[in-house]
Amino acid sequence: MKIAELFYSIQGEGKLAGVPSVFVRCSGCNLRCTWCDTPYTSWQPEGAEQSVASIIEQIKTFPAKHVVLTGGEPFIMSDIVELAAAIRAEGYHLTIETAATVFAAAVMDLASLSPKLSNSTPHERDSGRRAAAHERARLRIDVIQHFIDTAPDFQLKFVVAGESDLTEIAAIVSQLTGVQPSDVLLMPEGIDRETLAGRAEWIAGVCKRTGYRYCPRLHIELWGNRRGT
Repeated sequence: MKIAELFYSIQGEGKLAGVPSVFVRCSGCNLRCTWCDTPYTSWQPEGAEQSVASIIEQIKTFPAKHVVLTGGEPFIMSDIVELAAAIRAEGYHLTIETAATVFAAAVMDLASLSPKLSNSTPHERDSGRRAAAHERARLRIDVIQHFIDTAPDFQLKFVVAGESDLTEIAAIVSQLTGVQPSDVLLMPEGIDRETLAGRAEWIAGVCKRTGYRYCPRLHIELWGNRRGT
């Protein structure tokens, strides 16, 4: 599979925020989010083809117990099932981060599901040429439910840009079964500290009212928006 980067850092988002982890970032995506913070895996995918064995050997050079497969979209990669099985066979805790539009029977410990809201549709970016295809593909309730039903643990992580996003989130959650408020994470949209801070307080207030979790972006707060973090 094509790998954009493989690095050791801390998990910046979700239930395991703060945990030292090896990140394996796949290159290639079936969506084109307008605010995508890793365009080198979607809009202009970069990277080199690597074998599962090569990826495992690189992971083992770091003193980590947690591995995160991310992207791009890991579940469009032909070797995702094999790679996930190999990582788990080495005794690592495995999180797979996905937009949950495609399903494959890959073993994992935590399914980090990030359904895309309408705020992600690129109506203006690239002259809007990707908007219709993105809008058709961005939300698959059946796929999200399948992950919830089959993964040992899951989280629903939503990128929030404004108050109107909350109605969409509530509508999505209402169509799913087996979801508790604490499984829903609200993460401010932004790739710089100032934008994140500007949205943090009101999103935290929403979490206090609803029981949802506030989801920080620790890697942005610590290092800014740069690769390898």
